[in-house]
Amino acid sequence: MSDTKNHKYTNKLIDESSPYLLQHAHNPVNWYPWGEEALNKAKAEDKLIIISVGYAACHWCHVMEHESFEDSLVAKIMNENFVCIKVDREERPDIDNVYMTACQLVSNRSCGWPLNAFALPDGRPVWAGTYFPKDQWTNVLQQFNKMYDTDKTKLEESAQQISEGMTAYDKVTVNTGEVIYSPEELDNIAAAFLENIDFNKGGRKGSPKFPMPNNYEFLLKYHHLTGDEKALEAVTTTLDKMALGGIYDQIGGGFARYSVDDIWLVPHFEKMLYDNGQLVSLYAHAFQKTKNPLYEKVIRETIAFAERELMSEESGFYSSLDADSEGVEGKFYVWQESEIDSIIGNETHASIYKEFYDVSKNGNWEHTTILNVVTEPAEIMKKFNIDESQFSMIIDESSKKLMQHRDTRIRPGTDDKILTSWNALMLSGLIDAYHALGDEAFLDRAKANANFILKNQKQSDHRLDRNYKNGKSSINAFLDDYALTIAAFLKLYQATFDEKWLYHADDLTGYTLAHFFNKENTMFNYTSDIDPPLVANKNELSDNVIPASNSSMARNLKYLGLYLNKKEYVDKSEQMLKNVMDQIVGSKQPNFYSNWCQLYLDNVKAPYEVAIVGPDAEKLRLQLAKNYTSNALLLGGEDEGTLALLKEKLQDGETMIYVCQNKVCKFPVKEVDKALALMD
Repeated sequence: MSDTKNHKYTNKLIDESSPYLLQHAHNPVNWYPWGEEALNKAKAEDKLIIISVGYAACHWCHVMEHESFEDSLVAKIMNENFVCIKVDREERPDIDNVYMTACQLVSNRSCGWPLNAFALPDGRPVWAGTYFPKDQWTNVLQQFNKMYDTDKTKLEESAQQISEGMTAYDKVTVNTGEVIYSPEELDNIAAAFLENIDFNKGGRKGSPKFPMPNNYEFLLKYHHLTGDEKALEAVTTTLDKMALGGIYDQIGGGFARYSVDDIWLVPHFEKMLYDNGQLVSLYAHAFQKTKNPLYEKVIRETIAFAERELMSEESGFYSSLDADSEGVEGKFYVWQESEIDSIIGNETHASIYKEFYDVSKNGNWEHTTILNVVTEPAEIMKKFNIDESQFSMIIDESSKKLMQHRDTRIRPGTDDKILTSWNALMLSGLIDAYHALGDEAFLDRAKANANFILKNQKQSDHRLDRNYKNGKSSINAFLDDYALTIAAFLKLYQATFDEKWLYHADDLTGYTLAHFFNKENTMFNYTSDIDPPLVANKNELSDNVIPASNSSMARNLKYLGLYLNKKEYVDKSEQMLKNVMDQIVGSKQPNFYSNWCQLYLDNVKAPYEVAIVGPDAEKLRLQLAKNYTSNALLLGGEDEGTLALLKEKLQDGETMIYVCQNKVCKFPVKEVDKALALMD
């Protein structure tokens, strides 16, 4: 039990581990965590439920807490008339998904966080919205309280309509027809992606701009297999502009959540593990394709940021850094010109630095400066009559000085819970960085993180836990935890040729088939059958900033089925893709299905199975992995191991590379460049 002596109020959140919930533990609102106690109380007292959902790094969540949830008069209304439940959306995305869907169905307001939903005592939502200023929130509370007293029938009707809407929202119809995966349809899908790209500033047209890594993974893969130069331009323009913009921490590495403008300048300053893990992967793949040194810089700096600021002593990664410090958004990251002059000291060096990073007396955001690159180095070198080595030395040394000074500031809060799915994304990023750059330190870090998951999150029956903090886990894992961990373990096999990672992936897959697979619609439920049911049983179908757990499982089943010669896995993958084909093709918004689109691409052109077998397998694997081979599955080792695909491929004293498709192999070669030529 936490110390409560110095606080006027303490509620039921005090024994939770989530930093977001603990932030609200001393509100005058009588918050409960989600669970039987709160739900039973609502039924026993016949009260509406308020489900308020947010996360620790959420700026507007903090604002609403300060304005309303810390106000004793507002709390009095809430406590007397409602049962109030606080939910960390990152720990309980299942609950968030239900009430966010309700918001999208009923609210004319844009839905986001904080999410505030009103529900009947049985949990069925009747209405939901997002941030409300104090006066509006008070009015909303009074309206629902009055309605529950005088017109319950109307709320019951609303609950019924929303429940029916949620059932239809992600309803899946099993597609029993034949589907043809055509290059022409793939071109149409890619064209729909490209229509929305801002080829001047990168990202999607307009503002705000969100990094959506999987969209660009699809376009990069599409370019690789078709040669479409516009697809590559969409990727490189976006990655270049992001890397030079304010959304990227120019002195500390790592990306903020999104930019509020259309030029990547002003970020929403929170830094999330899931963004940075995926962006490391994307920049690694783009580096493999282009060899752009800017991308290598971003990869190394972003990994350094994650290790420095988000990594636990046990090699797990924390969830996020807050947008705010000292109650002010972005204060930790922005600069005054006079401050930079003083820190750098040398007037000429300061002038060069300021010109490069857009520093001025009036600043570029609210009278402060967000560092971003606005001038080509060549222009600065010419103006100040310096060469490239001098320029690099001045920028690097000045940035180190600013970083040392920044480290003395009051830091943004760290959400130090460890989530399995987000760690799997960072694990994949580390492996992709290792493939691209060949840095053994990245592989070592990846192995340490994978072993953290095995030791702390995976149980003897192959069940996963979702969260971890202070040596404890309290939440059963959801489908994304399994799907993204399986995907990361498949990558780790390709980076090591250690078959244990394949078999760990298979164990987890078996668990998902036993506890998540829905035989009626041939997709996976988001929640396990051992968890208490919510008011709606959701499938996660559409890809967002994190790929959907169903699309990730469909890709896993295809690849693992190929590796382990399990046709039933490949068949399940095919059926899942068929089930969503109408949405992909008919929606005209394929960016919401970008991970499915990558699987579509694998069905247009089957992945290569690239077997490297012999005493120099590791050496050749390293050479091959430095190339962008988006549709190749690597396998092999010094011997044939246990995989059927490797059987009879070992030749005495030789290391051979076999390029195969659908288990049909071309004549083996000894050189990586010849193997790559066979994959054209």
